[in-house]
Amino acid sequence: MDDQYINKIMTTAILIILGVLAFFLIKPILMSIVLGIILAYIFSPIYNFTLKTTKSPNISASLISTILVLLIVLTLWFLVPVLISQSIKIYVAAQQTDFITPLKIIFPKIFSSESFTNQVSATLHSFIAKTANDLVNSLTSVILNFPSFALQLTVVFFTFFFVLRDKEEMVDYIKSLLPFSKDIEKRLFEYSSGITSSVIYGQIILGILQGFIIGVGYFIFRVPNPLFLTFLTIIAGVLPIIGTGLIWIPVVVFLIVGGSNIAAGGIVFFGIASWIIEHILRPAIVSQKTSMNSWVILISMVGGLFMFGVMGLILGPLIISYLLIILEIYRKKKVSGVFIEGPVINPK
Repeated sequence: MDDQYINKIMTTAILIILGVLAFFLIKPILMSIVLGIILAYIFSPIYNFTLKTTKSPNISASLISTILVLLIVLTLWFLVPVLISQSIKIYVAAQQTDFITPLKIIFPKIFSSESFTNQVSATLHSFIAKTANDLVNSLTSVILNFPSFALQLTVVFFTFFFVLRDKEEMVDYIKSLLPFSKDIEKRLFEYSSGITSSVIYGQIILGILQGFIIGVGYFIFRVPNPLFLTFLTIIAGVLPIIGTGLIWIPVVVFLIVGGSNIAAGGIVFFGIASWIIEHILRPAIVSQKTSMNSWVILISMVGGLFMFGVMGLILGPLIISYLLIILEIYRKKKVSGVFIEGPVINPK
């Protein structure tokens, strides 16, 4: 066995050991690093616009980072106490609210059985109470574990700053590590950029915007616990296929049953407005970009949610989409449209 072969084995072994150690070193803050990278991607257009004015990467990145810090800190400062209060109210109200009567009016045949009705009632009470309880626990843990949370936020902000400022150099470094030809490398990054934009802007950001629009309706028409309902509507809006109707339609039903017809009509108006805005903005965001099939995104979001928590709503689709991109490049054929829709990678 020659010395060169031994040196390769030793170098590989050392790299593997150091890689494993590095993984365990950053594992506690891995999600914070990923969040910082995703936020840098989202704010990248604003950074590019600012850079044209300031001509300084440091000043532009510092300005955008300061805005992000203020945005996150002020949001947490004002919203966390309100969300905790409204979650507790929801938890208490869930024990006293009659969910079955409206359902009996709408679906009399389905709820004709007394035993089935009792089971559904118990399930609904349990689900709403558990959801509210979990949200309260998550928010209070932020307060109780504030030093740890503050350190995680610090990692997010530093990652955000450096990725925003040095993204071009980082992309070049990643390209230098890939085992692909220049042609495949170029197409891979173009394809990945398109599908990342469609997931983050076309699904996540647009879903948040839809939930926010309907949330404005909750506040205008004085729907009880509007902030909590807005939070749930945003989550539903982010999920493909499901949509914001999962939340605002039952809210409308309960308002009608309670005799608040004007408020119900107002929420319907905002729900329809949200739907129209989605169908105007989504084609503009995803137009001529690669996008994943909706059911693939839904499955990857659910899987990501179980594996990574809330961050999995973003990471799940991105991981699956990058896998599908590699498979399509490996096949060297046009995209079939079953999993991925949009521009194809033409084999050469």
